[in-house]
Amino acid sequence: MPLAFVEAGRRVHIVGVSAGQGLQGRLEAMGLVPGTEIDVIMNTSRGPFIVSIKGCRIILGHGMAHKIIVA
Repeated sequence: MPLAFVEAGRRVHIVGVSAGQGLQGRLEAMGLVPGTEIDVIMNTSRGPFIVSIKGCRIILGHGMAHKIIVA
């Protein structure tokens, strides 16, 4: 399921990224790679999509969150 559909307060694991090389490299640089556990902090229909990874908060656009596949 895409990360964009995960409710705030849930913890998920990244299983893949369905994006081009540019975005995939950008996400890798932020630590968003398969096997990583992330906590969804905020997911609203408007505004930022915020996740926590290894104690750091990262703000993503909803388009980016749709490209990250989680379980």
